[in-house]
Amino acid sequence: MPNSIQTTSKNESICPNCHSQGTYEKSLYLNKPKGKQAKKGIHLLIYSLFRFSFHSPFPLSLSLSLSLSHTHTHTDTHIPLSLSHMENFVSRITMLNVLLGLFLTLSGFHFPKQVEALGINYGQVGNNLPPPERVLDLLHSLRLTKARIYDTNPQILTAFANSNIELIVTVENQMLPTLTDPNQAFQWVATHIKPYFPATNITGIAVGNEVFTGGDTSLVSYLVPALVSIHNALVRFGLDQFIRVSTPSSLAVLEESFPPSAGRFRVELTRIMPQFLQFLSATRAPFWMNAYPYFAYKSDPNNISLDYVLFNPNTGVVDPYTNLHYDNMLYAQVDAIIFAMAKMGYGGVEVGVSETGWPSRGDPNENGATLENAAVYNGNLLRRQVRREGTPLRPQTGLEVYMFALFNEDMKPGPTSERNYGLLEPDGTMAYNIGLYVDSRTNEVKP
Repeated sequence: MPNSIQTTSKNESICPNCHSQGTYEKSLYLNKPKGKQAKKGIHLLIYSLFRFSFHSPFPLSLSLSLSLSHTHTHTDTHIPLSLSHMENFVSRITMLNVLLGLFLTLSGFHFPKQVEALGINYGQVGNNLPPPERVLDLLHSLRLTKARIYDTNPQILTAFANSNIELIVTVENQMLPTLTDPNQAFQWVATHIKPYFPATNITGIAVGNEVFTGGDTSLVSYLVPALVSIHNALVRFGLDQFIRVSTPSSLAVLEESFPPSAGRFRVELTRIMPQFLQFLSATRAPFWMNAYPYFAYKSDPNNISLDYVLFNPNTGVVDPYTNLHYDNMLYAQVDAIIFAMAKMGYGGVEVGVSETGWPSRGDPNENGATLENAAVYNGNLLRRQVRREGTPLRPQTGLEVYMFALFNEDMKPGPTSERNYGLLEPDGTMAYNIGLYVDSRTNEVKP
């Protein structure tokens, strides 16, 4: 498969949709107080400044030396079939898709049309996944209109043409050094984006995945130059107003995450992070974060409330410096990122959740990885998205969330949980039912 993702050890960034969670990251996912907390007056000052902070874009240089020294073409391998065989094959596939859509609809396993802020991560690290054309039918059956892929697979980009799916594509981590060159970035956009847009509704480019906290620290210095080069290439093609450029980061970018108002970035990122945030502010792109409350519960089930991480009714926690009440960990994690950005002068940057989910199976030592918990977490998350909820810090701003993941992927490395985040099995059947259906009369979500 073109642009296939290499799989290697769990903590290496070359496998961009594997959840790296070293010892350092595990401690952050606990979302608990640790170390010295800043004084209350400082937190209140930052909170007040954040509420009224606005930022002016910085002038990005758009100069490029254009080079089209070579182009890449994609070829397909065709298997010769007789006309009768082909007609029979097409008929079977058509019937399969019809039956699959009917099954999903009758089972109640689909999302309401109102859930505009919910997307799905479509990973491809499996040897038994359906072809992109069938995946598109599945997305339509689920009533999902947003998806993210971890490459620029031309088969997917072609299959998703003339559909209503908004698609985020990804630049693989190993490409970052090359794409710091404006000429190479222009060539990349010319090859991987321009031929498919606008027929394929590409709305975002994720430049790498968890680069700030990945195993290859040398990539960090290449990230912002690559972001700028790709954005400038989009400008030259007139696509920058349609396609936003950012990079997903794990919660491990934070030195402190609890209470949310104590959120601050790691010391080693204090030089590069302002450059990154300045780019996001100038281009009005979001800070994408991969947030997994599951990791918190798995690491410390005796002290982390399961109801709190699953969005179930609970007493919640109150930030002592802002008096904001949090009834779930995901929103606390998002607000910790916002506070960390505010401390660097960029409290107005949008935040989106590029990955979140819960595994339906795990190894014996993976606490909480069950079908029941996965169904509850994703079902409750969907209910929140239907209501277009914001976080306590930004209650009027709906939070865009991409659920992880569409399929269970059998070739992902790591513990059993890594291969069991999917809503669906590779054959299109449900891994579990999140327990919601849509009232056909009112189009409202019902439990």
